[in-house]
Amino acid sequence: MTAAALGLLALACVAGAWRFTTARWAYRAPRTAILLWQALGVTWGLASTGALLSYALQPYDRGIVGGLAAFAYSAASGGYGPPGAYDMPHVLALIAGLSLLAVLVGVLVTAGFQTLRARRRHREMLALIARDDPGVPGVRVLDHPGAAAYCVPGLRSQVVISAGTLKLLSPDELAALLAHETAHVRERHDLVLLPFAALRRALPWSQIVRDAQDAVGLLIEMAADDRARRFCSPRRLATALLRFGTAGAIPTPTGTMGATGPAATVMLRVERLVTPRPALPRAVTAAALSLSAALITSTPLLWLLPH
Repeated sequence: MTAAALGLLALACVAGAWRFTTARWAYRAPRTAILLWQALGVTWGLASTGALLSYALQPYDRGIVGGLAAFAYSAASGGYGPPGAYDMPHVLALIAGLSLLAVLVGVLVTAGFQTLRARRRHREMLALIARDDPGVPGVRVLDHPGAAAYCVPGLRSQVVISAGTLKLLSPDELAALLAHETAHVRERHDLVLLPFAALRRALPWSQIVRDAQDAVGLLIEMAADDRARRFCSPRRLATALLRFGTAGAIPTPTGTMGATGPAATVMLRVERLVTPRPALPRAVTAAALSLSAALITSTPLLWLLPH
């Protein structure tokens, strides 16, 4: 029963992600949509592995967590378990479930380690080639003629722009762009995007995973735009994004977050800044938050529930 429920929940998450990638209401409430995306991702991972483990550990009749403990005890005691515990289908399901769980955790840890290493190297490089500018306090400036603006998140976060950006943008546009980058740093959007980047490494052939990562990336930029326009004119931020697009912005280094992206997503953000749509009704927002909470809590409960 638990295995079937977890399997259905995993399929529901896949179907929900497929529909959610084209949901335009998310642009009206990016933070709420990001939370729902996170709930879908975590629930899918736990439900997929849980469905396999639940079936594999059914003979122990203790649920997933209790069944894993019972299996470890029986294996350490010489392989004596309840009838059917070591049948081929149950053994294969156990191997598949543990392997999938190891892959998901492994790619997340690996992606995090590689990102931290890339950021450390980039900070070391910035210490050698970047400079401070009294006109933009707290920002590191690269002497490069191209347009570049990005942040290096972390405990020692930095916002970096190029000399070409200083020449390209007006003071108001520059302030708007820096507010956008500061939003990335303060809200730790890099941590939001990391699990989706890791999942893409684990399932590079999945179109749904690629679309999900792109959707979350766009929502993160929109969330940063929303925070930035508390301190600046939305039109100034929109013109800054357009200037970057026409100037051919330099790609952001690995492990950092930039202000711009593909031309199509930049135009969506500009349109949203220039002609903002009304906020979502409170009932819709409450429904989305309730669904996120239900997804986050349901799977751990099913892991703990005895068969």
